[in-house]
Amino acid sequence: MNGTNVQLQAPKHKPKSFNWRKGFIHLFPIPALAVFTLFIVYPILAAFSYSLFDWQGLRKGAFLGIGNFVTLFTKEPFNTYFWNSLAHNAYYFVLEMIFQNGIAFVLAYIIFSKVKGAELFKMAYFLPRLLSVIVVGFLWKLMLNPNFGAVNVFLKQIGLEQWARPWLGEPVTALTAIILANCWFGIGFAVLILLAGLHSISQEVLEAARLDGVKGFRLIRSIILPMMMQSVVIITVFTFVQAFEAFELVYAMQGSQGEPVHSTDTLAVFFYRTAFGSSSGDGTAIGLGSALAVTLFFIIASLSAIFMALMKKKDIE
Repeated sequence: MNGTNVQLQAPKHKPKSFNWRKGFIHLFPIPALAVFTLFIVYPILAAFSYSLFDWQGLRKGAFLGIGNFVTLFTKEPFNTYFWNSLAHNAYYFVLEMIFQNGIAFVLAYIIFSKVKGAELFKMAYFLPRLLSVIVVGFLWKLMLNPNFGAVNVFLKQIGLEQWARPWLGEPVTALTAIILANCWFGIGFAVLILLAGLHSISQEVLEAARLDGVKGFRLIRSIILPMMMQSVVIITVFTFVQAFEAFELVYAMQGSQGEPVHSTDTLAVFFYRTAFGSSSGDGTAIGLGSALAVTLFFIIASLSAIFMALMKKKDIE
């Protein structure tokens, strides 16, 4: 204007000051992360480290590399104990899926159908879960006693005395008896998970299916189970992890030797006996026990990841 050059200047922006309130929010995960690192990450890394060495009692010896893993998988009696225990854990999982989760689904469906007194039943099914696992173990050990146990007394009272037997004293029945005791203990939790899945199904969908003539088992197979598959996968993962970590109940009912004749050995019991010794005077093998712990961790982590990946794929479809 009037020959005068006017130079436009960009407005000056003040630098933003650090927002301490927002910055402070990022510190909240630190305690949880510290606890997770201390009790989850560190023990896993420590176990992997211990598995690479020979141990003389509690004193670290020579570096073995994968020597402990080779011993675990190829040398007697450790490889026999390992595969025997792994088979027992797999049997544990299958039997729990059939009895615990199968019965839990039936009970959850009865409650979901609003049968009279359903809420009372829901509380009754969960009551065993409030007991300690050790208490449950000793309780069932008394009930399965061959001389005065409630199970054998009941069988004799109804005229089936030929069925009475030392349930925990025979290799054929010992592990099955422990698993069924665990099903009694855990069925309430499974009922709650499956009941939550049933309640997530839209009532409009169920009503429309019933109007189309879909009823009974066909309704469960074609509508209900596919729509509550997320809950089914969740309880499957929980059951798998619990079955492959089975220790307290087995230890309470049969001790650390997996009696009788290692018929109740699980990987966790075998780990305890290997790493810390046993009441029979067996020595400790910390390196071999750590190798077993690392192997067990990878079995549980990898198969659980596969279950979750399948669930995610199902959700996408």
